[in-house]
Amino acid sequence: MSNTTINKACFFAAPRETVWAFLTEKDKLAQWFHPSTADLVEGEDYQLVKKGSDPAEPVLWGTVIKMDKPSTLIYTFTFGAFNGATTTVTWTLEEIAGGTRLSLKHEGISEAAGEAAMGLLMVLDKGWDEHLDTLRGSMSSTTSSACD
Repeated sequence: MSNTTINKACFFAAPRETVWAFLTEKDKLAQWFHPSTADLVEGEDYQLVKKGSDPAEPVLWGTVIKMDKPSTLIYTFTFGAFNGATTTVTWTLEEIAGGTRLSLKHEGISEAAGEAAMGLLMVLDKGWDEHLDTLRGSMSSTTSSACD
C-alpha cells in the first residue's frame, strides 16, 4: 500500500560519492545507523548489529538487491518485529547544484507487519528521522545538510 510507505529527503552540500560512502561502507554506517559486519555488496546479505554488543547481536538484516553507484541503493530490510517478513528500502542520490539530494523510500511495512502495521510505521518513521539526523551530524564536519 503506497499510503504506508515512508518517504524522507535530505540535502547535503557534498558530492554523491561522499553520501554514497555513508550508506554503503561499514565504518561510515556505524557512525550514523548501526555497525555493519561488512561493506554492503550487491547480491549479498548484510547484517547490522547492536552497538557495543559482544558477540555482535543482529539488529536488522537483509539482502542488497541493487547498487548503482552513486545514484541508487536498494536492499531488503527486516528485523525481529517483522517475524521474518521483509520490507524494501530504496535510497536515491540526485546531484543538485552544490550537492546531493538523498531520498529514502521504505515500503512493504503494512504487508510485513500485518495488524501491527500502524505501531511499526510510527516506530520506523521516528527511527528514520533520528538516524537521518545522526547522518547529518556525522557528515557535518565536512558538509552542511538539511532534511525534510
